[in-house]
Amino acid sequence: MIAELVKENRSCRRFYEDQAVKPETLKEFVNLARLSASGANLQPLKYILSCDARKNAEIFSCLAWAGYLKDWPGPEEGERPAAYIVVLGDTSISESAGCDHGIASQTILLGAREKGLAGCMLGSIDRKTLRDSLNIPSQLKILLVLAIGKPKEEVVLETVGSDNSIRYWRDNEGVHHVPKRKLEDIIVAEHSGD
Repeated sequence: MIAELVKENRSCRRFYEDQAVKPETLKEFVNLARLSASGANLQPLKYILSCDARKNAEIFSCLAWAGYLKDWPGPEEGERPAAYIVVLGDTSISESAGCDHGIASQTILLGAREKGLAGCMLGSIDRKTLRDSLNIPSQLKILLVLAIGKPKEEVVLETVGSDNSIRYWRDNEGVHHVPKRKLEDIIVAEHSGD
């Protein structure tokens, strides 16, 4: 059921690094993105896939992992993703990817959850270093990096408290808590035909 899949699809930042993700699996995920909606059907997105330990280490070094967890530099060795998908916008097709990369990335991560994997969309990227490291042509804009692997952490949804804080946090057992606003707090108006 889609509602359960969406609830399970949380940003995962710790993985079983030794649990490989096959190239064919990454291609399946990108194919899901390929079939998803695209503004004006321009389809400007391109992808770099990596499940190679050496390349993964290069990609990892270009990422910042959790803005609200100031004392946590990211997953340690053994807990890093087994795979990455770098989402690119081809400026020779369109100067802007609009929201295509968000649609594609969510679709990829839903596909990952369906297969028992998890992921994290990362936008805090050292783009120059990543471009140089992966030899990314200049017409391809680096939009997002998706970290993918077998999840090693538990993520729990919470209701935003009376302090109105939306900051995610970890408890003493390492459980990752993610506050979400209530449905009635985000619907501005409701018009029905009745």
